Amino acid sequence: MTILRAPIAPAAKAAPAPCRDRVLDLVRAGCLVVVVVLHAMMAGIEVGESGIQIRNALENQQWFTPVSWVIQVMPLFFIVGGFAGITQWRRMRDNGAAPADFVRARLVRLSRPALVAFAAIAAALAVATAAGAPADLLAQVGFRMGQPMWFIGVYLGISALVPLLGRLHERAPRVTLAVLVACALGVDQLAIATGVPAIGFANLAFVWLAVQQIGFWYADGWFRFRTDGQLLTGALGAFALLLAGTTSGLYPADMLANLNPPTANLVLLGVVQVCLLARFTERLAVFVERPGVRSAVDAVGKHSLTVYLWHMPALVLFAAVLLVLGLPWPEPLGVEWWMTRGSWLAGVALVLIPLTARLGRFERGSTGTPRRARGLAPAGVLVAIAAVVAVLVSGFTVISTAIAAVLLLIALRMQHGPSRM
Repeated sequence: MTILRAPIAPAAKAAPAPCRDRVLDLVRAGCLVVVVVLHAMMAGIEVGESGIQIRNALENQQWFTPVSWVIQVMPLFFIVGGFAGITQWRRMRDNGAAPADFVRARLVRLSRPALVAFAAIAAALAVATAAGAPADLLAQVGFRMGQPMWFIGVYLGISALVPLLGRLHERAPRVTLAVLVACALGVDQLAIATGVPAIGFANLAFVWLAVQQIGFWYADGWFRFRTDGQLLTGALGAFALLLAGTTSGLYPADMLANLNPPTANLVLLGVVQVCLLARFTERLAVFVERPGVRSAVDAVGKHSLTVYLWHMPALVLFAAVLLVLGLPWPEPLGVEWWMTRGSWLAGVALVLIPLTARLGRFERGSTGTPRRARGLAPAGVLVAIAAVVAVLVSGFTVISTAIAAVLLLIALRMQHGPSRM
């Protein structure tokens, strides 16, 4: 990648990053809004004589391919996460904390709100089943709601490796990133050569670890020391490689298709995004200090995980209200459908905002007194990831969601004394 050719100072000597970066807060909030809007726009609900059918309205739409290059924000999400992870770990380490303390803190922060969400979804599905809702409809809803949960499991897993990869980064930043990128490319090539796409799911680790590592470089100030010309050259170089890979047919041109399973294209896209971010940081810093913008960013950032966990249930709840009221459903992608997307997004927001305000408290703070027994933090991470896998494999069903909630509860109990949640 072009960006790696410029000189780099040892990570340990890089200018320290602030504990909070207002621009990255803005980026995180913006990415979250994009994700919520995208998932809401994907909801293609059709009501006909055969019942209710749910599909991805944007799937297989040629016009959407170039749009996907702009709205694929997951690399930015993980870059910001890498920045937050390494700065938090260094701060904790300086105060005498052990790696297990960092892992435990991340596990609790992610698992508590997820437990609440999963338990509520299990209860809601049980009530809907008892009320006679069609099993096929509930299966469709559960599958669609469960798909975005991959982020929770992957983010938890790579966050748990921040102390280890942070140490490798401080010792050999170039080599560490190069090895992760090489592994991601190797997985891609193996999946293509064997014709077994499932091999690509190994890149749930390598791709996102590599992108997270870019966040470490950002935290070290490496991008702040590059000139505008270098940043634009890095962005254009990575973009050119993206074009070469997609136009040759080696990789899908749709950036959302590159997400499942993840491909090395997302690393290149992350390079494009971080270079442009660094190039326009000063302008964004001025923008984020506007009172209205600052308040909105703070509100979203305070409840970001809650928003992510509950935006799909909010969408389903709003759709259920419209169905109960008997309102007409326009054909997906038709003229009327496009004309009603504004009110559709507003309705989803009206459900999501109070849910987030009410449930955001589970995202903050910690419960109980941490147990300092060795091994519980890594084991808890594995149990929590297993909870997410249970949902991804079966979708949200009463059984899979209840199992996931129990596993999350076990993971939390392994870290704390009696819960006061």
